[in-house]
Amino acid sequence: MIIGVDFDNTMVCYDQLFHRIAVEQGLIDAATPVSKTAVRDALRAAGGEQDWINLQGLVYGRCILEAPAFPGVHAFFNLARQQGHQLCVISHKTRLPVSGDDVNLHDAATNWLESQGFLDSAKTGLSRANVFFELTKEAKLARIATQRCDHFIDDLPEFLSEPSFPAEVKRWLIHQEDAWMGDAVITPVVSWDEAGQRLMGERMAV
Repeated sequence: MIIGVDFDNTMVCYDQLFHRIAVEQGLIDAATPVSKTAVRDALRAAGGEQDWINLQGLVYGRCILEAPAFPGVHAFFNLARQQGHQLCVISHKTRLPVSGDDVNLHDAATNWLESQGFLDSAKTGLSRANVFFELTKEAKLARIATQRCDHFIDDLPEFLSEPSFPAEVKRWLIHQEDAWMGDAVITPVVSWDEAGQRLMGERMAV
């Protein structure tokens, strides 16, 4: 089977990085919960929308190599390769930040994949030719269809619920810890370990 995977906040965990940099820059109090969403909400509540935009450009660009992968995602890719499944990374990502650093975000994301070992196809089954950073949400949806994905894993329920989402693709919502009351065509999973069990029938060594 062909498994498509989103990139930001699906493979990459930015929570600690957003929090640390925001604290270092004096944008938030250190007592703010350590999560991307909490940092965003704290900045917006203080009227710091531009600070939030600049912070995203920094984290997704120059500092991305400091962000870890979510626990279990390496093991998921390794298990998929062992079972003979094809993997592809498909993400909606602008090429340049809206403001702040002048850095190519596609290159930064590719460098993260390289540094994390995901482009070692002998271990993960993922090649550079199967990594796609699309400029629009519509292009991301089209790419999922073009790659003929059987499954797609994303962290955003609103994307998986898009009316134009390819109907034949099984939709998986990763990192969904609360009771799921949303779209019935979406299957929530708490972790990459659970995703591996449900998609490939094996518990992974994380």
